[in-house]
Amino acid sequence: MIVLVLNCGSSSIKYQVIDIDDNSNALLAKGLVDRIGLSEGSLTHKPSGKEKYEVKMPIPDHTTGISLVLEALTDATHGVISSLNEIKAVGHRVAHGGEYFKSSALIDEQAKENIRSLFEIAPLHNPANLEGVLSIEKVLPGVPQVGVFDTSFHQSIPAINYLYALPYEYYDKYRVRKYGFHGTSHKYVAKIGAEFAGLDINNSKIITCHVGNGGSITAVLNGKSFDTSMGFSPLDGLVMGTRCGNVDASAITYIGEREGMNLSELNSMMNKKSGVYGMTGLSSDMRDIDAAYESGNEKAIVARDMYYNRVKKFVGEYAAEMGGVDLVIFTGGVGENSADLRRYVCKNMEFMGIKLNDAVNDVTHGDNAIISTDDSKVKVAVIATNEELVIATDTYELTKNL
Repeated sequence: MIVLVLNCGSSSIKYQVIDIDDNSNALLAKGLVDRIGLSEGSLTHKPSGKEKYEVKMPIPDHTTGISLVLEALTDATHGVISSLNEIKAVGHRVAHGGEYFKSSALIDEQAKENIRSLFEIAPLHNPANLEGVLSIEKVLPGVPQVGVFDTSFHQSIPAINYLYALPYEYYDKYRVRKYGFHGTSHKYVAKIGAEFAGLDINNSKIITCHVGNGGSITAVLNGKSFDTSMGFSPLDGLVMGTRCGNVDASAITYIGEREGMNLSELNSMMNKKSGVYGMTGLSSDMRDIDAAYESGNEKAIVARDMYYNRVKKFVGEYAAEMGGVDLVIFTGGVGENSADLRRYVCKNMEFMGIKLNDAVNDVTHGDNAIISTDDSKVKVAVIATNEELVIATDTYELTKNL
């Protein structure tokens, strides 16, 4: 069964086409539509076993972008299917499912209304995600669609970990609580990591570290999310590329009063002008921060050490919450590729049973590997995330019998 996987951002569409059944899956193509709504957009299409194909042209909206993708998929030269009729279902990454979606779901009118009702909570993501759904309705009418929600995996978190110590009326009125994000990634790497390390996921204590430009840590207890570092929005927790992570709310109101900034400006400052970018004034990309660190830039040294140290803090916190840990997993762009991050987090953690194999850690970049020593009580692993495969799998399971 051929499934089209879409991850629609405000000005981009990432996509994969996966041929999947009960026992196997094969990636047929992947690509990116970028700069939607700007003067010159682009499509980069990468069919498996064929030459990369690129188009540069104005792409005014998501419907135009998805139409370009479908044209590329059926093209005689660089296509991977002969007809659009071969696409049997479309799976969408949806950032925020609130309390409506405890698992992936078929998208019907009620589901669309629920996604729309969360626009205020997830203004950067949910509108674009819904735009993708509506665009598919126009260009592939009648094809079943599935929403796979970043928040669903975290719906198992207990109230002591998802509630804030604010007046309860705000939870009652507005559902203000921790939701958590990157759930699709945390769920996938916990499952694959447990298999890789020889653990029974249903009887295990796993800490998953999804670290990239955005990042979050999750305590996975017996296969279910027990706590996670992102909160009501993807702002909380780790130091990120442009997001501040944990900060005393009083510091924000103080800055707002002193600078005459309104709530919208403060929100933008915390989300888009903070993190390692705000601390250094250099970049939000850790590769640039690494280069500045190596050249002795003092702000970059402090920023990178803070970025790394915050990951370490959450590992300790979640080990305490779960009463121990069997496996620590690193994933995401930085987690999979930065031996320095992994070394920093695992250093001086022998008291917790963590012993890093430096030789293996140093040569592991983006591949699945156990990077702890043979005698380490706690296993440490690098597991490459594959959110698109999770989306395709859930889409297949929900649509194969329709």
